[in-house]
Amino acid sequence: MARRRHKKRTHVGAQNRSSNGVLPNSSAIRGPKTLVVRMGAGDVGSSVSQLVKDVRNMMEPRTASRLKARLTLQLVDIPIKADGQQERKSNRLRDYTTMAGPLGVTHLLLFSRSSTGNTNLRLALFPRGPTLHFRVERYSLCKDVRKAMKHPKGGEKDYLSPPLLVMNNFISPEEGDQSKRSVPKHLETLSTTIFQSLFPPISPQSTPLSSIRRVLLLDRQVPESTATNDSAEDKPYVINLRHFAIVTKPMGLSRGIRRINAAARTLKEHASSKGLPNLGKLEDVADYILDPSAAGGGFTSGSESEMDTDAEVEMVNVNRKKVLSRKQAEEARKSEGDSQHGGTEAQKRAVKMIELGPRITLRMTKVEEGVCGGKVMWHEYLSKSEDQIQQMERVWETRKRDKAERKRVQKENVEKKRVSKASKKVATDDVQEGAQNNNDSNDSESWDDEISETG
Repeated sequence: MARRRHKKRTHVGAQNRSSNGVLPNSSAIRGPKTLVVRMGAGDVGSSVSQLVKDVRNMMEPRTASRLKARLTLQLVDIPIKADGQQERKSNRLRDYTTMAGPLGVTHLLLFSRSSTGNTNLRLALFPRGPTLHFRVERYSLCKDVRKAMKHPKGGEKDYLSPPLLVMNNFISPEEGDQSKRSVPKHLETLSTTIFQSLFPPISPQSTPLSSIRRVLLLDRQVPESTATNDSAEDKPYVINLRHFAIVTKPMGLSRGIRRINAAARTLKEHASSKGLPNLGKLEDVADYILDPSAAGGGFTSGSESEMDTDAEVEMVNVNRKKVLSRKQAEEARKSEGDSQHGGTEAQKRAVKMIELGPRITLRMTKVEEGVCGGKVMWHEYLSKSEDQIQQMERVWETRKRDKAERKRVQKENVEKKRVSKASKKVATDDVQEGAQNNNDSNDSESWDDEISETG
């Protein structure tokens, strides 16, 4: 018998496909994925709802960006059905944690509003925790940031790759008295690790520079010691979050030439003449470049043509090229000439960051072991003595033992039910087999009687 053919080109990994339709070794499972949720959709208000949308855009592309608009969660271009997972007022944390496992979600960002009106953020590492609790002290939406800028920037291509994470002052300097720290040393390392795990790591050797289009800045405010008796309450753990877009421009060009290049790109992409300089009163384009007063262009000052040397970087053109045949390569060399021989050259470009938003100021208030629950590892407003800490440890040990005992009893009960069900099935089969044998014997006896009567 011929061996059955398995499709390998169009059905890659068909034998190893999981029940939810995601390949176990695909890029949909590897790497961090976030789920930004607003808890209590009808209670947080319109501003917090818009803040949640801005944070989702900031966490692109490895996040569920269309959690409310559709009944699908799209993670890394792999749409996965999640029926009933719209943000409703009746949704609870369990509804999202249940769907986080099959979708490969690693981080949960939960926005909520307390009864006192404070906006809170919980950053949980799924599935075992820990959870960082923050109070949102101040925030500015993306639309407010754009209104405050003269030339705002916003492009869809900027969100095709994750941002570059920049962290500052997360590890405080060594101090003699540990009680004066805002948080313990090991919790500082823990929070640093959690924020670093929000985005995939970057390899300098393999990551192309063109894919880094955004920067996410996390700056921790380190308060200065004004007195020798400062306590931990006087040193809060505050983080400022800023989101920027990276813009590069070639160096050595005047403002006029840059305007012409920008207008040419706009005309090519959008077929619009917006931004073209008015050259109707000039006889030649050279007048526009050389004359400082012509159409507002030309070399009017050094600041227009050159930027600060601190903002200059050298970039090598690493764009992918089409593989040519030998004949095509020879024709290309002949057309280009010997001047292009020698490989790529570095080009100086000016780097500028334009803020995209949102701006958020976070203040850490609590750290828990589990996912939004469990033993409290640190609290900003509550402090316990050594005896209270030991008592709390004993309470949690007792809870763990009780939980393990409940699991053991439950497992034994399930095993007993399985054995009882199997024994009942065997007894039922025996009864049915005995009844069948009796019927067969009765049929044989009646058949013998009929044969004797006919004989």
